[in-house]
Amino acid sequence: TLMASGVPIEGERGVGYILREPIFLPPMTLTPSEMEALHLGMEIVRRTAGRDISEAASRILVKVDAVLPRDRQGREHLGDLSVFVLGSDRELPHLALLKAAISARQTIEIDYLSLSNQVTRRCIRPLQCEYWGSVWTCTAWCELRNDFRTFRIDRIEHSRASGSVFQVEPGKSYDDYLASIASSTDTG
Repeated sequence: TLMASGVPIEGERGVGYILREPIFLPPMTLTPSEMEALHLGMEIVRRTAGRDISEAASRILVKVDAVLPRDRQGREHLGDLSVFVLGSDRELPHLALLKAAISARQTIEIDYLSLSNQVTRRCIRPLQCEYWGSVWTCTAWCELRNDFRTFRIDRIEHSRASGSVFQVEPGKSYDDYLASIASSTDTG
């Protein structure tokens, strides 16, 4: 909340709020290389992360450009760098559903195409989506295997929300997954 972050605001819900003194945010100055990094990063996000996140990345750049001098605004400050993304748009609808399910802690049913071209129906608890430079994956607790699995989103044939909400259980969280990875790669 604003009060918790130190903003001098007083009041209560239903009655009203008042600022007792003016608030000034410090200006943010970005170097040309920082602007290049910001624009490049947002361009990558725009091209790889699905419609909702893509639109958010575009809005961020509009806001940043709005406070810059006119001669430092826009894409021309990407310099020599361009972003080209090869791959299928087929995975993006699944990404949006997975992202929503992670936020709502909702199980999802998927038809997954294995590397050996076998389709299996899975009920999963999606925990985290990861982008690996050319492919999106979803780390999930798989009810069929009773273990963590990482699914390539581009290999999901169909996905649908099950309508069932899951509770985080010991041993089945993303932190537990990371701990299991760390312990399996720990050479002591």
